[in-house]
Amino acid sequence: MKLYSYFRSSAAYRVRIAFNLKSLGFDTVAVHLQREGGLNRKPAFRAINPQMRLPVLELESGERMTQSLAIIEYLDEVHPQPPLLPSEPVARAHVRALAQLVACDIHPLNNVGPLRYLKNELGQEQSKIDAWYHHWVREGFDALEAMIQPGPAPNAQGPYAYGAEVTLADICLVPQVANARRLKVPLDPYPKIVAVDAACAKLAAFEQARPENQPDAE
Repeated sequence: MKLYSYFRSSAAYRVRIAFNLKSLGFDTVAVHLQREGGLNRKPAFRAINPQMRLPVLELESGERMTQSLAIIEYLDEVHPQPPLLPSEPVARAHVRALAQLVACDIHPLNNVGPLRYLKNELGQEQSKIDAWYHHWVREGFDALEAMIQPGPAPNAQGPYAYGAEVTLADICLVPQVANARRLKVPLDPYPKIVAVDAACAKLAAFEQARPENQPDAE
């Protein structure tokens, strides 16, 4: 399988974690999101993904998939061990809510495309763009901090975002925390988020997926 990726892409980072948790191999096809205004916006990549976003997963059959959560759930269905979603429907809904809070609410507002539009099209100064980024991360993290729980009663025990096992929620949380740190968002108000991130950092699957450990890292 081929994963079209960029070392700093949060969405690609999520998929790399899922691959590692499943002990699945993949070949990285690097697509630089900054060089030449973004290689993802060139005709060659537009032909691969009309949305011009990363990641893209290309199967051995040539079939291509987009959107990180769709790719991760595909991997979970085809390679069900270890599971990335709880088996119980209510728990599964809680995990998906945590994951989507990051992937659908926080991340889209501070992704490369919107930040570039604020700068190049709306003429915003970098300080205003940074303030925009910090605001939406804090607003999302305020909710995430309140929603993290050690798992369903009566055997709730953590240490992850929802219980004693890694789930899709952790896969989405860790890359967002990495981005927040890189952009210097203060994390002191979020002890539960920081604790989950620290627990995940002890796992090889997360360490190997880190941006600085990718073949296209700069």
